Amino acid sequence: MTESAAPQSEHRTVLLRGGEVHSPADPFATAMVVERGHVAWVGSEGAADSFAPGVDEVVDLEGALVTPAFTDAHVHTTATGLALTGLDLSGARSLPEALGLVRAHRAAHPEDRILLGHGWDSARWPEQRPPSRAELDEAAAGRPLYLTRIDVHSAVVTTALLDLVAGVTSLTGYHPDAPLTGAAHHAVRATAYGAVTARQRADAQRAARHRAASLGIGSVHECAGPEISGEEDFTALLRLAAEEPGPRVHGYWAESVTDEKGARRVRELGAVGAAGDLFVDGSLGSHTACLHEPYADAPHTGTAHLDAAAVAAHVAACTEAGLQAGFHAIGDAAISAVTEGVRAAAERLGLPRIRAARHRVEHAEMLTPATVAAFAELGLTASVQPAFDAAWGGEDGMYAQRLGGERARTLNPYAALLRAGVPLAFGSDSPVTPLDPWGTVRAAAFHRTPEHRISVRAAFTAHTRGGWRALGRDDAGTLVPGAPADYAVWRTEELVVQAPDDRVARWSTDPRSGTPGLPDLTPGRPLPVCLRTVIGGHTVFVRPNE
Repeated sequence: MTESAAPQSEHRTVLLRGGEVHSPADPFATAMVVERGHVAWVGSEGAADSFAPGVDEVVDLEGALVTPAFTDAHVHTTATGLALTGLDLSGARSLPEALGLVRAHRAAHPEDRILLGHGWDSARWPEQRPPSRAELDEAAAGRPLYLTRIDVHSAVVTTALLDLVAGVTSLTGYHPDAPLTGAAHHAVRATAYGAVTARQRADAQRAARHRAASLGIGSVHECAGPEISGEEDFTALLRLAAEEPGPRVHGYWAESVTDEKGARRVRELGAVGAAGDLFVDGSLGSHTACLHEPYADAPHTGTAHLDAAAVAAHVAACTEAGLQAGFHAIGDAAISAVTEGVRAAAERLGLPRIRAARHRVEHAEMLTPATVAAFAELGLTASVQPAFDAAWGGEDGMYAQRLGGERARTLNPYAALLRAGVPLAFGSDSPVTPLDPWGTVRAAAFHRTPEHRISVRAAFTAHTRGGWRALGRDDAGTLVPGAPADYAVWRTEELVVQAPDDRVARWSTDPRSGTPGLPDLTPGRPLPVCLRTVIGGHTVFVRPNE
């Protein structure tokens, strides 16, 4: 990709030409003009000639693909950065390998007051168990250590860390030699993250935003809250994002609101909604997602944090204050509590007001036909993570272990949600699964349960425009005149149109269909490589040597 440019100024006019521009305004576009941070024109190569003399910069795409930048609708930015810069156990293939990584990290960080790590998943290990406290004490050489499970809903810790948390052994979720959950986990997490210095935190946030930009991600929805990362972390991230170039950060704060005062407090923090990880339940991997029927591998139904009445109170208060509400709900019982609560709020305030607020539900994995219909009726956005299915779905995956094959096959029914008219917004829940937008689109299009698959185009829309719509913005996430110039440039192979039904795919690839193509995401094929990411007309990432 080559360019000729005038000196950089605040509002440059840029012509991109000689590539493929993915735009509903012109399915055969090869050129685009950006002016004052917005898309000014999209069209053909011939028409681009008339713009060339009057622009400040001409970029020769050399056949590259230009798309809207992705939006990751569920991210934990600081935790993502800490995993990128610190101890990441997500690649550990066994318990001994994980303990070896702990020893190496301990030796490499002699000054850290508390050692932090993330990503262990014993369901993938031959041992099928987490590390014991004695094993961690040995690996950490007696130092405080906090290791979150891949889903971040439980953690294993050393004795030295427990000694720093007064009263932890009396809290719900404390287990003498098993992963901590619930209140015990939250207390230990607060102590562990409290040891992170302001410099460490800023470095982690910069690392996460740089990684996002390098993957063509133009904006993220930060899902923070008092039980997740704390106010200081949240407000520092929003300041950093406002002051430094990089992906946009839209912050959600997960705290229950009961009145206008509570809503005002959420706004004063800088949040766009009292939503995100406001926990109605936990996770399937940690046996804390709330189910109607017991787990297949445990004699209980998980943990409920909020009931329908609490959901209704939060939704009503937020709606009256003009604030978006939302919840974390994974199990079928938790999702039922959400839909019952939102419906109760609608009965009180009127359905049109509830629908207009675009309240959202994070994860929404264990849906039924009834709750899918309720999402559609109530105007709820499903903020979902297709990489969860890629990681834990399938006949032999963790979901099948926890739920049995029959229930596991019902999870993450994206096709049913789309058929019902439920808005989808895709994300990663990073660091639970990595920032990987094209991998996320692939995971939805090639879902492990074929009946839940959606077209690549629908999945791409959910990961671009869908994230903006979840914020209440209908004017972004697409390359049309007037839209914000948030875009990415990609090196990729031939463009195609892929859909679960071969008949649709064959027709759509006919030029007469007017359907813009996207990269071939068939499993095994290379994913597109991001060459450049631009936010509001300003370049925030350029791949070296390109």
